[in-house]
Amino acid sequence: MKSFTIIFSMSIFFVFHWGAGQLHAGKTDSAVPDNRLSAPVAVADLIACAYDANPEITSARAAWRAAVEQYRVATGYPDPQLMVTYFPDPIETRLGPQDWNAVLSQMIPFPGKLSKAGEVAAADAEMARVKLDMAATNLAVSIRESFHELAYIRTAKRIAGEELELVNHLRKVSETAHAEDRANLNDVIRAQSQIGQLRYDRILLDELEATEIARLNELLNRPPDAAVGELAAPEIGAPIYSLQEMNNMAEAHREEIRMARLAENKSAAKRELTRYDNLPEFKVGVFYAGIGEPDVPMPPDDAGRDAVGIQFGVSVPLWMGKNRGQAARDEARLEMARADTTARINETRTRIREVYFRLQNARRLIDLYGDELIPQAMNSMELAETWFREKEASFSDAVEAQSVLYNFRLSLARARADYGQYLARLERLVGRSVTQSAEEEVDR
Repeated sequence: MKSFTIIFSMSIFFVFHWGAGQLHAGKTDSAVPDNRLSAPVAVADLIACAYDANPEITSARAAWRAAVEQYRVATGYPDPQLMVTYFPDPIETRLGPQDWNAVLSQMIPFPGKLSKAGEVAAADAEMARVKLDMAATNLAVSIRESFHELAYIRTAKRIAGEELELVNHLRKVSETAHAEDRANLNDVIRAQSQIGQLRYDRILLDELEATEIARLNELLNRPPDAAVGELAAPEIGAPIYSLQEMNNMAEAHREEIRMARLAENKSAAKRELTRYDNLPEFKVGVFYAGIGEPDVPMPPDDAGRDAVGIQFGVSVPLWMGKNRGQAARDEARLEMARADTTARINETRTRIREVYFRLQNARRLIDLYGDELIPQAMNSMELAETWFREKEASFSDAVEAQSVLYNFRLSLARARADYGQYLARLERLVGRSVTQSAEEEVDR
């Protein structure tokens, strides 16, 4: 007894400490540490960190594991049943009173039903896997959009700072010119109001930066005010595929279309599974009855012998109306799934064309501002300032030229951010990179 107590105590100690270790292991901090985001921060680093820490990815990954385990549940036999009956008033038999009996039975589905149920469970597991891919893709697109937006805001802040220095210089020039009667009071007031507007722009950009950093930190599962260092210059390429090629790639790779096709396959498998519901199921079992000693003067030779029997049963699919209703229901669901697949394909084609147009328009704006408008505005500003010094133009002309250049520089930064965001959305629709070939993407 003493040795049993020692062994029992050691077992309890082991189970308790093993369970505590498992609980402690499950409570890990999945937030992205700051040292993983060392400057300059690249968008690929952000995506890799977010994939490890984002709770939506963790949830989708757990859902996939649960769906995989469901396959074993769906393809397993039903649990056997044990039924024990005790008779307070024993039933008298020739061999003696029947005190109790027990029945152990096992339900056996029609051959092929479990494998068909496995196909449905496998489709669910594959759909859960695609949902995980979809969550990862959506996360990557959100991070790329936030990255480009934050890069734009910081570029705009730098431009506004440079513009403020320039306008301060122009303000001093206007005050000197006003003292020398080469500029009127309105020119001085305009320069001062321009400074006020730029200061307001910088305050607004600071708030926008804090908001965008909070959004990015949410995706990274970090505190909203956690610092995000200097951003690396994003690598932005041009699509190398035509619209038709991208449409074809989307039909093969976009998660929503893959999900619709899997739902179609699942509906077809469930339709086949329903047919097995209209077939009989079998049941086998063993019966055992405990017989007591008979209370008679001359008991038979086999008195008190327990009874053993073998059982066999079969279900009867009698209600044909219910069976036909199940078949019609599954046929309608399959038709619905097929229509959903077609709808996803048509929607994808439309959205690809729309996003591709916006992408190309952003590229045209980048070329327009970078190659034509900004160089022209810089020349105009230099000429206006030179003519003002030579008394051939007013001070307002110089301020106007400076304001135009400022707006053009902001528009160029906005067009670059838009291009990066639309490219991310286009690749989300296509389901893979559109700036690299499949071989180049694999090599990366």
